[in-house]
Amino acid sequence: MAPPAPESGPPGTTSAPARRPPVLPPRTDGPARERHGPGPGPAPGNPAPGRPGTATPPGRAAAVAGGPPQRPGGGGSGGPPPPGAAGARRAELPPVHEAVICVAAPGLVISPEHGQLTGRGVEGIYRSGRRLLARCVLRVAGRDLVALQGRSLGADRAAFTATVRTGVEPGPDPDIGVERVRHADGTERITVRSFATRPVRLPVEVSLGTDLAELGAVAAGRAGPELAAGVHAAGLRWSSGEALAVTTAEPAPDDALATAGLLRWELELGPGESRTIELRTTGDRAARAPAGQVANPLAGARAEGDDPRAEAWLRTSLDDLRALLLRDPAEPADAFAAAGVPWRLGLAPAESLWAARMALPLGTGLAAATLRTLARSQAGGRGPGAGKIPGPLRAAGPQLPPGCTGTEATLGFPAVLAEARRWGLPEEEVARLLPAAERCLVWLRGALGPDGFLPDPDPGPRRCETQAHAHRAALLGADLLDGCGRPGASEWREWAAALRERFLDRFWIDGPDGGRPAAALHPDGQPLPRLTGAAAHLLDTGLLGGGRLAPGLLDRVRTEQLARLLGTPAMDCGWGLRSMAAREPGHNPFGHHSGAVRAHESAVAVAGLAQAGYDKEAAGLLRGLLDAAETFGYRLPEMYAAEQRTSGSAPLPHPAACRPAAVAAAAGIHVLTALAGIRPDAPASTVAVTPRAGAPLGALRLAGLRVAGEPFTVRISRLGVGMVEEAADGLQLGG
Repeated sequence: MAPPAPESGPPGTTSAPARRPPVLPPRTDGPARERHGPGPGPAPGNPAPGRPGTATPPGRAAAVAGGPPQRPGGGGSGGPPPPGAAGARRAELPPVHEAVICVAAPGLVISPEHGQLTGRGVEGIYRSGRRLLARCVLRVAGRDLVALQGRSLGADRAAFTATVRTGVEPGPDPDIGVERVRHADGTERITVRSFATRPVRLPVEVSLGTDLAELGAVAAGRAGPELAAGVHAAGLRWSSGEALAVTTAEPAPDDALATAGLLRWELELGPGESRTIELRTTGDRAARAPAGQVANPLAGARAEGDDPRAEAWLRTSLDDLRALLLRDPAEPADAFAAAGVPWRLGLAPAESLWAARMALPLGTGLAAATLRTLARSQAGGRGPGAGKIPGPLRAAGPQLPPGCTGTEATLGFPAVLAEARRWGLPEEEVARLLPAAERCLVWLRGALGPDGFLPDPDPGPRRCETQAHAHRAALLGADLLDGCGRPGASEWREWAAALRERFLDRFWIDGPDGGRPAAALHPDGQPLPRLTGAAAHLLDTGLLGGGRLAPGLLDRVRTEQLARLLGTPAMDCGWGLRSMAAREPGHNPFGHHSGAVRAHESAVAVAGLAQAGYDKEAAGLLRGLLDAAETFGYRLPEMYAAEQRTSGSAPLPHPAACRPAAVAAAAGIHVLTALAGIRPDAPASTVAVTPRAGAPLGALRLAGLRVAGEPFTVRISRLGVGMVEEAADGLQLGG
C-alpha cells in the first residue's frame, strides 16, 4: 500500500521559536520514489527484486511501502506530484475492511460479505495483480440469493451461505440452500441442496464477466468496460492484448451464452439431495487452476494453555504468513513474505525482512531466502550508494518527510543474519550471505551525516528509530564478524558506543516528567519533540551470543522512563500501542504514523519491554493486542484505529489497511514466543529460556518451534517458570 504525500502538519513544539520541519525531496541518485498506489509494478526506475535496474515483469504485483495509499495508479510517466507540490491529492482507495479476502500468493480474491462478485469496486479474482474475473453472480430458480453468512475458512478460502425460496412449499421457509466455497487459486465450488419434500427441477445460472484490468487501475476507478466473452470448452474466455482469462465448469453447463456471459444448468434434485458445480478461473487455457503457494519454510508450531486464544492467534498468524509467501522470479526456489493484500502483494524490503526476523522461532528458512533475495538487489560498485539495498519511500505522517525502506532493510540485513545464525542457520549459508552483510556495514559507515547520525533519506531528518536500527546493525554485525572470524568487530563496537553517547546527548529531551526521546532531529539539529510508537525500537536491541541481549541506545534511567511512557494511556490505547501519543499535536487515531495502532510496532514494544524487565507494561500491551486479535478473528490488520478502549467497545478497522499483512501476522508469532524468552546460541549449542514474570496468559506450551534446525518445545507455568520439553540433541540449557 503506497503512502500519501507528506502533509503540512503542525510545526514541532520546541524551546526555540516554532518552525516548520523541512520537507525534503529524495536524492536523485537514491532509490526510486515509491509508486503511489497498488499496481502491476513499481514506479519507473524502481528495480525489480533480484534484477537491479530492470522493471518488474508485466502482471507482477507491485511491492510498495506502508501507510494509507495515495490515489492508485499514478501517472504513466511521471506519477503523482511530489510531496508538497500543488495539486497533490490525498488517498481515495476503496475501503476493504468489510471485504472477505482470500490469498495464496500470487492468487487473490476480494469478495463482499454476501459472496456475489458484482464487479463493483475492487471485487474479483486476481492473479499477479490482474483481475481475471470481476463478476460471478449466481441465481437459482430465476431468483436472487438471500445471503446469510460470509466467513473465512483460512487465509486462502472462504465460504458463503445463502438460501432461496422457490415457492414449491407453502409458507415462508426457504426450500433451497446454497453453499459457495471460494479459493484464492480461482476455484469455486457451488453446492445446491434441496430442503423440499418433493423432487424439484432447478435452473441454475452463473453470470460471468471481466475487464482483465490491473488492480491499480481497478482501485483508481480506471478499469474500463467489461470485455466480450467467447465460448471455451466447458466455459467462457476473455482476452485483451496478451492478457487472457478462462473460466471452466464441471460438470459442463447445459448452455453457454457468450453474448450474455452466462452459464446455465438444469438440476434435478430429490428431497435432501445436493449437486455441486465447480468453477475454475485461470489466466491461461489450462483446465486446472494453478497451485498457489510455494514450498513452506515455516515450522508448524502449536500453542496450548490457559488462554485458548493463544492457540487461535498462533494458528491464524502462521496461516496468513504462509499464504503471503511469493517466489523470487530471479531464483524461484527462494520465497519471501509479500507485504500484504490487497494493495501490496509483492516484495517490500523492510517489511519482508521484519516478517522473516519475527518468524525465526519457526525456523531460519524464510530468513535465509529473504536475505538471499535482498542480496541480489544490493547496489554494487564503490560509489556512495554501494552496499545499500534499494527500497521505495514510505510516508511518515504529517510531521516528517517520507523515509526510505531501503535504509531500514540495509540496516536490518546484518542484524537478521546474525540472529538467524544464533537460531541455527547453517554456517555455510551464513558464509554465503556474509559478504552482503559486510557491504551493508560499509554503506552504514559512509552514510553518517557530519553530525554523526544517520539521515533518512539523505539529507533528511535523523529519525529516532533509524539510529536504533543502525546501533543494532553495528553491534550484531560485530557479533557476526567475530563469529565468522572476520576482522573489524572491535571497531564496530567502538562505533556503536560513540553513536550511543551522541544519541543520549542530542536525542533525549529532558523535562519535569522525566523527559522523552525526540522523534527525530531535523538536519539543522532541531529536535521534533513528539512521543511516537517508533520509540519502541529503542528497546529492541537484538540477540548476541551466549543468550545475551545487545545493549540499547538508552541507559537504565532513560529506559525506565520510556517504559513508563509507553505504558501510559497516552500511548497504550487498550488495544495496542499508538503510533503517536494521544495529546500530541496532529494526533489522528486513524493516522498510520500519527496515532493508529500498528500491529508489528506493538509487538516490538511488548518484546522489548519484556526483555528489559518491564513486565507490567509489556503485559498491558500484550493483553490489548490479543483482545484486538480476537475481535479481528485473529487476523490482525497492519493497522487499526487507536480510539481509547472503553467498556463494551471494540477496535475500529482502518478502511485502507492490508489484511492479512506480513508484519501483522508475524507480530502474533513474535509476541507469543517472546513470552517464553527463548535465547538460542546454536553455534555454541546452548539455549537460554527466560519466561516473562507473572505469566500474563497463564500456563502456556509452545510446541513445534525450531532451534538449531530441530524441533523445540517449551512450557511456561502459571508462576512464570520455563521448562524445555523437546530440543535438539546436544543443545544445552544455559543462561
